Amino acid sequence: MHPHLPLSQVNITSRHLERKAVISIRQSSPKQVREHLDSQLTQRALVQRAQSLGWHPERIEVFDGDLGQSATGVQERDAFKALAAEVALGHVGIVFGWQVSRLARNNAEWYQLLDVAALVGTLIGDTDGVYDPRLYNDRLVLGLKGTMSEAELYLMRQRLNAGRLRKVHRGEYGQRLPTGLVRLADHRVIKAPDQQIQHVIELVFTQFEDIGSGYGVLRYCKHHNILLPRRHGGDFGPGDIRWRKPSEAAIRAILTNPAYAGAFVYGRRTSEPRRQAPGQRTPPMVHRKMDEWQCILHNVYPAYISWAPYLANQARLRENAQCYTDQMSRGRGAPREGAALLQGLATCGLCGHRMRVAYRPRARYICMSMQRAFAEARCAHLDGPSIEAFVVQAFFDAMAPAQLET
Repeated sequence: MHPHLPLSQVNITSRHLERKAVISIRQSSPKQVREHLDSQLTQRALVQRAQSLGWHPERIEVFDGDLGQSATGVQERDAFKALAAEVALGHVGIVFGWQVSRLARNNAEWYQLLDVAALVGTLIGDTDGVYDPRLYNDRLVLGLKGTMSEAELYLMRQRLNAGRLRKVHRGEYGQRLPTGLVRLADHRVIKAPDQQIQHVIELVFTQFEDIGSGYGVLRYCKHHNILLPRRHGGDFGPGDIRWRKPSEAAIRAILTNPAYAGAFVYGRRTSEPRRQAPGQRTPPMVHRKMDEWQCILHNVYPAYISWAPYLANQARLRENAQCYTDQMSRGRGAPREGAALLQGLATCGLCGHRMRVAYRPRARYICMSMQRAFAEARCAHLDGPSIEAFVVQAFFDAMAPAQLET
């Protein structure tokens, strides 16, 4: 394919032809995979180019496992990692890509692949030519292509972010609305037409003002068998409303969302790469403080409460949360006073949350997590000395064989 395109002065030897020719096919998003079929066909046509350069069809392999995957990192890019492994093992004579910079969109990955290819004598090919990473001029061209690709990605992101922020400051950016607000086809936002949805959301704010705690509102809803509406579907139209049992997280989401106070807010959350777990595709999102929000526009949406009561609710929630500890934490937590042996180690066998310790006057291990989250009954309330005696005996039983051997 493309015999009119010039090739660099690379000597394709029998040693290259004895190895595989790998065709790397990639598109960055599932939308491109669905709608840009011509791009896939164009990339797959590189198979004919490999044949025209002398590779037998049985030695040509297509790597298309990364279709629909972003190339900004190695997470979830199994085909790229498999390609790099094949090159490192010396199984590949040449790697073809429609644009070689599409193999990796950051220089760390790109130069790593070039170093391995140069070490084992693997060629790199694209629509402009065939390159040998061991040659200075070819390595220089490939390095410049990688650098230009990374710069292109940065500029694209800058343009997209700038355009988004301009729409944000004009109040035209279409955020996902919470349950109880509906965006019409003409982009106007109204309260949910269902009066029951409006009544329940207003009830949450009213009860929080009277009771003063989110958990108190949860208990009220639980006692009166009140379900909370949750929307599944798009912003346009009422969507698919499902009524779920109340939870502390759902009530807090209603109380803290500024859209219910009529405000358009951008920048409430930001990604935190330092908290990204191994194998996690994207960094987790963390909430910013209110003074760090990028944009706040008032009176954009129909309000369930005014802005002043919303701020008072946030202050009250912060005061209520000062003594709360996350029971789902995987760590042991801060050391506490007391003589309980399994403090910070015992977990509930029913719900998996960490258990608390109470002294009345003997130590007892208690799980309050389901009661706090869903106003359910306590999972467990166990005698401490009995459990600790069993754990101590199990510890010495496990140590006995090692002691005998010693």
